[in-house]
Amino acid sequence: MEVPILYTFSFIFFVLFSVLSATEPSSRNGFTVDLIPRDSSLSPSYNPSETRFDRLQKAFRRSVALAQNFGANGVSTNAVESSVISNRGAYLMNISLGTPPVKMLGIADTGSDLIWRQCQPCVDCYKQVEPIFDPRKSKTYKTLKCDGKACGYLGAQATCGANQTCGYSYRYGDGSHTYGDLAIDTLKVGTATVPNVIFGCGHDNAGSFDENGSGLIGLGGGPLSMISQLRPLIGGRFSYCLVPIGTDATVASKMNFGRQGIVSGAGVVKTSIAERDPKTFFYLTLESMSVGSKKLAYKSPMEATDEGNIIIDSGTTLTLLPGDFYSTLESSVAEAIGGNPVEDPNGNFGLCYSSIEGLTIPTITVHFSGGDVVLKPLNTFVQVRENLFCFSMIPAPDLAIYGNLAQMNFLVGYDLKTRKVSFKPTDCTKH
Repeated sequence: MEVPILYTFSFIFFVLFSVLSATEPSSRNGFTVDLIPRDSSLSPSYNPSETRFDRLQKAFRRSVALAQNFGANGVSTNAVESSVISNRGAYLMNISLGTPPVKMLGIADTGSDLIWRQCQPCVDCYKQVEPIFDPRKSKTYKTLKCDGKACGYLGAQATCGANQTCGYSYRYGDGSHTYGDLAIDTLKVGTATVPNVIFGCGHDNAGSFDENGSGLIGLGGGPLSMISQLRPLIGGRFSYCLVPIGTDATVASKMNFGRQGIVSGAGVVKTSIAERDPKTFFYLTLESMSVGSKKLAYKSPMEATDEGNIIIDSGTTLTLLPGDFYSTLESSVAEAIGGNPVEDPNGNFGLCYSSIEGLTIPTITVHFSGGDVVLKPLNTFVQVRENLFCFSMIPAPDLAIYGNLAQMNFLVGYDLKTRKVSFKPTDCTKH
């Protein structure tokens, strides 16, 4: 059979009745885990021979490739649910699966749902530093059947073997793939231990995966994501605080779950999560953006409705905006700054300066439905290399994503019960 392609970027609920009774009491008050930037010195993938700008270029290229591939392949967020867009994340997270628990360093991906890891026996596995998980050694591992509800959640990615074991088949836009069995096992994340968590046990995995990681942790809004499966424990609440680029490399960003994921207090701005398909993504409604006092009305030319017209994603570095609106925004920013723009030799950015010293960077306000988020220069301009500072938003043909540079030094909270996203200006190095 033909395997649907998942173009990578990065709330039905499967009830897990035993979650609360099997979890340590401390985790019921919430818990926190580190989010490790993929290219930072905290990551096993860190290459000390690379400069800070080399590592930034990798993140920029992932965003640019997403914008280009999305348009080139004609995929839209209105497309069928089998076409899932994911950037495969900018951060790594540590969890464990199995009994006894086996550590997994996975890509934390808010643009996809399924948790999957490499598993023995391998038909074809990419090279991995850590030992590959052997489900035969886990006392709590169990494959799932084709006629089960969980298998149905896979949709077009589901396969069915001769023994009625549910399988999954994911193929990414860059040619990478993971195929394997859908199963359940015990998950440990932070201080929480959760039984019967659904995940993909990948026996055939190849492509551009990093040998220091062993899989992917889906943090989207669909039924198979870790967020959805932990809902009885965390009440649908989680938050993260992303430290700015250039921060001390030993300081990790944080992701908070349950009560610790509640965002409250002075300065909190809230906006609604729109109901749209596919459920993987968290859709917000962008009404306009202001450059200083100049307000620019936003409307995506490809959307039939203005509601849910932009995806918020911690795994995409740059903010992607439809071309016409981006052009208007870029012109307004350039007009407000003045100075002499220069070209980005890599062609990734549209508005750059050799220096921002002496220039006045305008305040950009993002007007979401119900609340305004005021961005600082660290959210809107990034140093790309020596003597090159660029506007951190780029055009995309048919896609709008609110990326992680725009979210840095904000405590960003999700409440999936009330369907709200909250923004609170925060020094994330101290959070």
